This record gives sequence, structure tokens and C-alpha cells, in this order.
Amino acid sequence: MIENIREQKGKEIALKSDLIRVSDNFYHVKSQTTKREYNVIKTDGIWKCTCPDYTFRRICCKHIHAIEFSIKIREEVRERNKLVIQPITISDCIFCHSHNVKKFGIRHNKSGDIQRFICFDCHRTFSVNLGFEKMKHDQKAVTSAMQLYFTGESLRNVQKFLRLQGSDVSHVTIYKWIGKYTKLMQQYLDKIVPQVGDTWRADEVWVKVKGDLKYVFALMDDETRFWIAQEVADTKEQHDASSLFRKGKEVTQTKPKVIITDGLRSYAEAYQKEFWEIDRTKRTLHIKHIRLQGDMNNNKMERMNGEFRDREKVVRGIKKKDSVLIGGYQMYHNYLRPHMALDGKTPSEKCGIEIQGDNKWLTIIQNAKNQYEKT
Repeated sequence: MIENIREQKGKEIALKSDLIRVSDNFYHVKSQTTKREYNVIKTDGIWKCTCPDYTFRRICCKHIHAIEFSIKIREEVRERNKLVIQPITISDCIFCHSHNVKKFGIRHNKSGDIQRFICFDCHRTFSVNLGFEKMKHDQKAVTSAMQLYFTGESLRNVQKFLRLQGSDVSHVTIYKWIGKYTKLMQQYLDKIVPQVGDTWRADEVWVKVKGDLKYVFALMDDETRFWIAQEVADTKEQHDASSLFRKGKEVTQTKPKVIITDGLRSYAEAYQKEFWEIDRTKRTLHIKHIRLQGDMNNNKMERMNGEFRDREKVVRGIKKKDSVLIGGYQMYHNYLRPHMALDGKTPSEKCGIEIQGDNKWLTIIQNAKNQYEKT
């Protein structure tokens, strides 16, 4: 009976959002009777609380129950609001828009085989190569090139691979493919709002652009590892990071309860502009005392920076500030790269965005082109 009361009180705390998620294993939970906050920390797979109920009785207190309910509620909300992006299937005639269509053989051409359809109402045949119209090479070659490029291969290595597959294409053409389809996919995906958590992390990594030292400032959701926003700056100390935080609010249509950064002055000034409020109950908590060990480390952000740095090394520096490599890799990280720390899921899947189909590149490109034609 007492345990049921604790569970009920924990549920009340979770529903009121009287808790702050700092990281996967660290929460602040408000007391229901005083102005105090208790730390709930997970060590060796077990939640522990600093409240007297847990400290002296060693029982699962209402604050621990609140964390468990909060995690469950977030998962249920994401599942309920899940967005599923499916491969495009041909169901309408392109001439009369009738649904009375069926497959009608294969059309053979130099770029590959394309499915033909026949409409039994207007008696016309047609084929649809959505997203790859007038391309000399088939969609498999294009999507394979993009997968290889963003997983770390150079353009010339991608070229060698495609030649082994029977597609004779220059490395310049491959780069044009990547630029064209990355832009198309980004225009489509930028309109989707990810269901991120309420703890964000920001950090910067240096890169060389045309031989000059630049900095890529990045904003990431701690819970889902979704790369929310990025921008390239000429300097580190003098850069105004408020545009990065503002872009993060626009992308997610929300703001975090916690923002974790290092002690860089740019972040402190940006926090004052974008997140600070007079009302303490609405104010975002800024944690800027990053340690190498413990709960306040920035390991997740460093891991993402390492991903990008490994990719950037292959091309031996970026050629321009708006390079397709930066925006394209952000898209690849979020929607196409499975993460071991996320149980083999992509950050977008953890955010309630599921991309179906054996070839996810193809699914996104088809949906992007389909939406572009409708608008």
C-alpha cells in the first residue's frame, strides 16, 4: 500500500514535469514539500536518490518512480506521434489519375531497368522514375555513391567502386550527384520537427576551410543524439553563438530545460540572449562546468565531433564554408547512420521519425521529390 502511494506521488511529479534531466543517468527532482531538489543518479544500472527516504530506508522513493514514469511517458508520446516515411508506390495513372493501374513489364534502357505500368481506364502505358528523371545512371548507383561518400570514402574511391558495378562515371559527376540530392533531401527533412529531449549539448570542433582554420559549432540533443543545428565560424572566442541556439529553437519548435556547454564565453553570452528569463521556473539551466569524468562530461558531443573529424580528414580539408560535407553529414548522422549507443537505431528514430524501406536514401529522395512536385 505504501509503495503504491510512492508510485502515485512519483507519477504526479512526472506529470507536473517537476524534474530536470541532466543526462541519461542524472536527474534533478523537486521536493513536493520543500524548496529543495534531490539528485537521482543511476550507477551500475540502479537508480539512487539523495532524499532521506532512500538514504535511510534504502527503498525506491517517489523521486525514482518519477524518473521511471517520465522515461515511460516520453517513449509513449514519441510512439503516439511517430512519423513514418514510406517508400513511394505507384497507385495513380500519371495521365488520368485513375487507380486502375497494374504493372506492365520492364522498360530497358542504358541506365537500367524501370518498371512500366498500364492504366486500364485510359489504356496508356507509363513508367515513373521519381527523383531520378533524365539521369544517365540508375538510382542504385546514385544512392550507393552517397552512402559510400558519407561513410568515409573519397570521391575517387567511390568512382572505382561504381566502375566495378558497371557504372562508368567521373568523380566530378559523383560530387554533383551528392550536391543535388543532399540539397533536395535537406529541403524535405528541414520541414520535419524532431521530438527531441529537454537537455541539449553544444560544442565546437576546428576544421580547415581552404587551408584557413575555422570552427564548426554544433548543437545536439543529449537523449536522442540528434544533431539539431550547426554553423561555421571564423573565430572561436569572438563568435556569437546565439544564432546557433536560435536555430535550434526554430528546428525543434521548443527550448531545452538544460543546456550543457564548456566554459567558452560565446556560449555564456548566447545563453543570456536566447535562454535566460527572469522567471526561474521558465529559465533554462546552463551547465558549463564540464569535467573529463563523471556526469558532467561532454563525451557524447566529443564522439559526434570525432565522427565529423574522421570524415573531414579523408577530404583533407573543406573547400568552402557551405560545403555539402557539413550539412550532408549532419543529415547522414541524424537519419541514416545507426548508433550502437541507441541500440542500433538512428537519432531520427529515437525522435519518432521512422524511415522505411531497404534503401533509406531512396525513400527520402522519392518523398522529397514527390513533395517538391506537389508544391
